[in-house]
Amino acid sequence: MVRIVKSTVIDAPIEAVWALLRNFNGHDRWHPVVDTSQIERGLPSDKVGAVRRFRLNDGSELREQLLTLSDLEQTFTYCLLDTPVPLLNYVAHVRLFPVTDGDMTFWEWESRFDTPAGREQELAEMVGTGIYEAGFEAIRNELQAGDSQ
Repeated sequence: MVRIVKSTVIDAPIEAVWALLRNFNGHDRWHPVVDTSQIERGLPSDKVGAVRRFRLNDGSELREQLLTLSDLEQTFTYCLLDTPVPLLNYVAHVRLFPVTDGDMTFWEWESRFDTPAGREQELAEMVGTGIYEAGFEAIRNELQAGDSQ
């Protein structure tokens, strides 16, 4: 089993970061690899059990399900249901914590998944760098763009 843990500090209040991340269907507005996204069956994007179907810029489609969401703890957990990439039994967890020295946000994004033998390093790098680190940078840019408006 592969375990990825990435974290960063965002120079923005936790409420601003959470407002963007808690929308389980909002990643097409900020993540650079996500082209379109929609919640199946018309459910609200913050309803536990909601499934988002989204298309990446390369045309591939994925489905993920929201497993937990806590506004109190500013966390959510989701899993992959369908993906063209062999990330098997993929479950991810996002946590935000306030950094009180400067009104910033500590963001941790972690996941565990299985892969076909020999692809552990390749897929770990794809998730850790191509998804998580790219997401960190995209949220920074989104929040900075909002500040300049």
